[in-house]
Amino acid sequence: MTELPHTRTRTVHWIATAAALAAVVGVSAMVQPPDATAGPAASGPSAATARGGTAAAPAPDPGKARFPVECGAGTGAKVDVVDQGSADFDGDGQRETVAVVRCQSGTGTPPSGVFVLAPAKEPGERPQVVATLVRTEEKMNVTDFTVRGRTVSATLLGYSSADVPRCCPDRQRKVKWEWKAGKFVLVPAPVAGSAGV
Repeated sequence: MTELPHTRTRTVHWIATAAALAAVVGVSAMVQPPDATAGPAASGPSAATARGGTAAAPAPDPGKARFPVECGAGTGAKVDVVDQGSADFDGDGQRETVAVVRCQSGTGTPPSGVFVLAPAKEPGERPQVVATLVRTEEKMNVTDFTVRGRTVSATLLGYSSADVPRCCPDRQRKVKWEWKAGKFVLVPAPVAGSAGV
């Protein structure tokens, strides 16, 4: 792991961060649909298309989704999609979209959220947010975002204290979420200086 200039990573900080993120992933797993898939239950024309072996429907458009992100009442700020990737995580023949989003801002870098979208159940409906990998409330920024196979990878940038300017995160950690047994499992990279690093 590469440290940002003028910083030192403290093991206790990233252990706490990993625990917080694991709790977030655990909560998001509990609010996923009861069929424990990344998408809604397969039915209708899109499922028939997937079973028939023809081209599957396109991945959900994150520009049409409503994300659980609060950008400030009365500010008029909107949610920007800053990165995205897609994969058929649950193997149902329909691709899901993973989107990195944040509030619009003229200055500074608002915290990011990472959400998984499944296709809408009915034509004309919005894509569904079915999992939360990073909440904006965690006050982290997301870089090096990729989706490969059934794995989502990213580098999370954070702050060691409230005194660190919001422009200049002084903590970072590489993480990935792997789709296993019907849910996303967080796998953080080792902390620099820990055993095996």
